[in-house]
Amino acid sequence: MNFNSSEFALFLPLVLLLYAIVFHSERLRDGLLLLASYVFYMAWYWQYAGLIAFSTCVDYIIGRRMAAEKNKKKRKLLLIISLTTNLGLLAIFKYFNFFAGTTSEVFKAMGMDVPIIYHELLLPVGISFYTFQTLSYTIDIYRGRIDHEPNFIKFATFVSFFPQLVAGPIVRAADFLPQLNRTPNVSQAQFNFGLMLVFIGLFKKIVIADLLAHLAVDAVFQNPSGFSSWDLLMALYAYTFQIYCDFSGYTDIAIGVAAMFGFVLPQNFNRPYISQSVREFWTRWHISLSSWLRDYLYISLGGNRGTRVRTAFNLMITMLLGGLWHGAAMNFIYWGGYHGLLLVLAHFFGSREESPSFFKKFYRQIITFHLIVFGWLLFRVTDMQNFVDYTGGLASSDLSGTQLSPLFYTILLIAILMHLIPRDWISNHILNPFHRLPVIFRAGVYSAALLLFLGFTLDAPSFIYFQF
Repeated sequence: MNFNSSEFALFLPLVLLLYAIVFHSERLRDGLLLLASYVFYMAWYWQYAGLIAFSTCVDYIIGRRMAAEKNKKKRKLLLIISLTTNLGLLAIFKYFNFFAGTTSEVFKAMGMDVPIIYHELLLPVGISFYTFQTLSYTIDIYRGRIDHEPNFIKFATFVSFFPQLVAGPIVRAADFLPQLNRTPNVSQAQFNFGLMLVFIGLFKKIVIADLLAHLAVDAVFQNPSGFSSWDLLMALYAYTFQIYCDFSGYTDIAIGVAAMFGFVLPQNFNRPYISQSVREFWTRWHISLSSWLRDYLYISLGGNRGTRVRTAFNLMITMLLGGLWHGAAMNFIYWGGYHGLLLVLAHFFGSREESPSFFKKFYRQIITFHLIVFGWLLFRVTDMQNFVDYTGGLASSDLSGTQLSPLFYTILLIAILMHLIPRDWISNHILNPFHRLPVIFRAGVYSAALLLFLGFTLDAPSFIYFQF
């Protein structure tokens, strides 16, 4: 079920109504959230709900056993079982065919024709997100940072909470389970904040991201040789803001819906394209994933505690695996390796100046932004030939004209402005005054916007990160 679908427009008010009815009963409240989460997921492909249920049961049992176990070797064995089970499922559904195909190509290069087995299983939506979520739970218990959750319903709700189930943000048990174990605080201000975030997220997705794709990105990337260098550059800028508006739009909706139920989800984006370095970019982009990779992979590898060479190795491995997390394709590995290389270079040669001038800050922002943009080219292309064609077209310096419409440039400008304007300014000058308007006026604005979105969804394309 997509957030940008008519089904969700009916699903959310119904669940909110039932939630209000059962709110004062903790058991009914938890049960409703769990049921709603599974209904939400099963609307996509009901058979795969069993995978989430299986992962939930495994990690619930392991969490209980690990919390009660004092023997270090047995605790480590339990952790290994959790890692093997969860990563094994992820490997089978997401990476098996990719590595099978890669192995086949290696054998062919050696002159050997070895039959390779492939499967035709669908990739479960959101498997990368909820796998990392359950892994953080068992790893934190192993490290002694949290205790196990004795209530199975609450734990299952943590794993499958529908606002962020499919595409994050990745929520940690230490942050979310305590919220489940107390009565949610659903104030009018929080509900209004959540509702506004939902509509901001829908605007980012439907009006900006989908239109940028429809007006330029899809056509240009499909046939780069048919467009001028200018159009190729504009389409690349457009994809840079498409993926930001698409993914941050989903996050806004997820955080907003959770707030309407009285829960707080972590911030996932903080104007990433104003970063002055690639290191800063990864503290502003997909924050829940980058912090997960830092805490559970990079630090586990040794972090920056060893030599500079060892630190560089840890950075590269972390980013390569971070790229592979996004998808079973070589372009994602190249993208992860590219960011790993940038971080390694920053580690060896990065500036340590604490108070640069305004012009130096601006210069760094421009350079960093274009480094990020080139990375998105690696992320978006379908194969290496597509990459060669696109870069070749960019290098040709053909500025003969544009095939892109004035509407495209208008939408791109709106996307840039939305990204640059600080959220505090938007809150103080737009959102807060809007919330002070009469309820009937706000209801009319929301209703009109909802009708516009539902009629403007361009067949309701899925969010980009649904494939990960």
